[in-house]
Amino acid sequence: MIKEEFYEFCPRCQAILNMQRGYHSDLPYWICRGCGEMLINPKIDTDIVWICDECSDMLNLQEGFSEDCGVWKCQKCGHPNTIDAANIFATEDEYQTAEANPYMGLSDKDIMDLMSYVEMGSLADREDVILLEGPDGRNYVKKILTRFDAKIYRHLMDHPVEGMPRIHRVYENKDYLIVIEDFIWGRTIEEALEEGTFAQEKAAQIIRDLSLILTRLHQMDQPIIHRDIKPSNVMLDNKHRVFLLDINAAKYYKEECRDTHFAGTPFFASPEQLGFGFQASSQKTDIYGLGMLLNYMVTGDTCKNVEAAGDLWPIIERCTRLEAKERFSDQEFLQAIEKFTR
Repeated sequence: MIKEEFYEFCPRCQAILNMQRGYHSDLPYWICRGCGEMLINPKIDTDIVWICDECSDMLNLQEGFSEDCGVWKCQKCGHPNTIDAANIFATEDEYQTAEANPYMGLSDKDIMDLMSYVEMGSLADREDVILLEGPDGRNYVKKILTRFDAKIYRHLMDHPVEGMPRIHRVYENKDYLIVIEDFIWGRTIEEALEEGTFAQEKAAQIIRDLSLILTRLHQMDQPIIHRDIKPSNVMLDNKHRVFLLDINAAKYYKEECRDTHFAGTPFFASPEQLGFGFQASSQKTDIYGLGMLLNYMVTGDTCKNVEAAGDLWPIIERCTRLEAKERFSDQEFLQAIEKFTR
């Protein structure tokens, strides 16, 4: 037990600092667990704490640091930090508010570019998906992402895939990726299912077209695995064309890079996506998603609960086998689904 005479209190909320895990009086600064206030050790002769954006080390204490250096390379982790008065915050609350701002850290050019689009309102009641009117009068979608692989978005911006919304702009800061892409007029499979399930032949035709889009991703010089095939990520436009949406969970295929974190959507994600590190997501991960989606479209449920009837079930069953090596390849699946739709 801590003796009363050694109690140290937060001047803002009066929390006992000694009782907060990790605290000790020699730390250069401490963020109170009670109120979030940053407390600077009085032994340090400064009113401003400069913290490395990468490792959170206090830059003031690093030899040679000065507040007019412009950019300081952290001596602990090597991260280059911009030393700018615009990054000074009076309180921890003010800092956290800024951290939650997806536009924080973007260049003036990027901000001006984003301002050329007029926000028309959110889509699907999501604050991170916004309908825009562009300077050319066309409609676009702005997505504010916290989970992403920026390299994949930039690659698809430079190498658009037929059957996916074209990506026009990508803006990145430390925590967010802002993407501007085409707006597709239509409705998702999820929205269509509100009116009832699909006839088997119609569902198979949609899944066939979707498999062609996925094959284009899989056949890139560095294959891309979508990893999130589900009703809300497949859209039918006003001409009944099929579009594949959202690549938040996508990754490049590398056999040696096994999945160690869950990615995807429960009930539609394959066993290898659970993140146990047994194997990497591959083209056959998306084949699993196709099978699960196809069953859902014709039954309104997953094949764990309700199996599709007739000749469609053997196709779905092979798509959704636990062992990836036992599933269809892209070409095998296309042949099977085309044979069904004839």
